[in-house]
Amino acid sequence: MDNLKQQIKELIICALELEDVRPEDIIDSDPLFGEGLGLDSIDALELGVALKKKFGVKFSAENAENKKHFASVDALAAYIKICEADQSCEADQTAGEST
Repeated sequence: MDNLKQQIKELIICALELEDVRPEDIIDSDPLFGEGLGLDSIDALELGVALKKKFGVKFSAENAENKKHFASVDALAAYIKICEADQSCEADQTAGEST
């Protein structure tokens, strides 16, 4: 899981163009938003797109669990692992959407 967390940190830095941040500066359990890394809602959208491209995980605006998934690097890694293990994330994310 440490390799996954390292990939997530590198993705955060690259996707959000955080020039002054290195992977080792991001503590796995620290909040990504607010008092932690200081990301905002626009960063969340950009990060969600980058995570989908790299790991194939999907997020829906209607899903109340998103805040929990984006809480920290630890939380993102756990969510990605769950998605990889049982492929339930796509179904969970689209269940509330209508076409």
